[in-house]
Amino acid sequence: MPKKISASLLNLVPVREGHGVSDAIADMVDLAKHVDGSGYTRYWVAEHHNTTSIASSATRQLIHHILHHTENIRVGSGGVMLPNHSPLIVAEEFGTMQAIFGDRLDIGLGRAPGTDMRTAAAIRRNNHDGVYTFGSEVEEIRDFLSDRETQVVAFPGNGANIPLYILGSSTDSAHIAARLGLPYAFAAHFAPGQMEEAFRIYEAEFEPSDQLSEPYKIACLNVICADTDEAAKYLSTTLSQFVLNVIRGGRKKLQPPVDDMEPLWSPYEKQAVEGRFPVAMLGGHDTVLEKLRLFQTQFNVDEIMAVSYIYDKDAQKRSYDIFEEVVSKYNG
Repeated sequence: MPKKISASLLNLVPVREGHGVSDAIADMVDLAKHVDGSGYTRYWVAEHHNTTSIASSATRQLIHHILHHTENIRVGSGGVMLPNHSPLIVAEEFGTMQAIFGDRLDIGLGRAPGTDMRTAAAIRRNNHDGVYTFGSEVEEIRDFLSDRETQVVAFPGNGANIPLYILGSSTDSAHIAARLGLPYAFAAHFAPGQMEEAFRIYEAEFEPSDQLSEPYKIACLNVICADTDEAAKYLSTTLSQFVLNVIRGGRKKLQPPVDDMEPLWSPYEKQAVEGRFPVAMLGGHDTVLEKLRLFQTQFNVDEIMAVSYIYDKDAQKRSYDIFEEVVSKYNG
């Protein structure tokens, strides 16, 4: 039987057309304040590099900024792309934030660099093989944050026991999340193809840990809600333009919605955009509720983490309000 679900947010901190980085960060905080104290469980910030359309390269600084401006919602990384970072430094920085703000932190960990390989080399400047040692580095972070005695002490960090989450966009990370007994968040907002198989592997291979006794599945989905289906479809053209820009290797900022996408893309590009970045939850309240019911019948996740590329900030807030209402109605 489909279970009740939690709802959360992932923000890539997009830079809107006509605005700059300071505006994008202010928008990030404004949205965090809007959902603080709401029914949303957590607010995560992604890590991306070598792009001028997203301002989430310094993820931990942004997390600190959000924590400073909120009081209730959990805040975390979606994620720290571990090949770019030292496990000790991750533990120390998050341990320091917990000492400042208390127990409101999550550490989502990804095994990819979150960028192209040339930029990855510029970040680490060596032949770092963190993609291949991801599992052991996650264990390092867990040890640094635990009460165990270690030869090298993460301080602050030691004893913080900040919850860890494994991120994935293929089946590879599912095996690691299961072996380590950690919650598993699948990035279906940009790579939905292997989600069903990844969740199957995760559940079949799951081993309980001190953090988690049974599997916990998070699906990260594109969510665009509005008062009508037509209004949501119009808003979604911003996402379509964003993905089209990614496919073309462009550097455009987040664009306003348009009445018609057809003049903007070729048939091949249209197929690529809609296939790679489907909007899983698109429409008005009743339409999205039905889509949520169908989704849960198939995937039965514990949590949905919503991503919404919406140009108008008020419309974005309204979208999250509607989705919160939908989840509440679904849970009964």
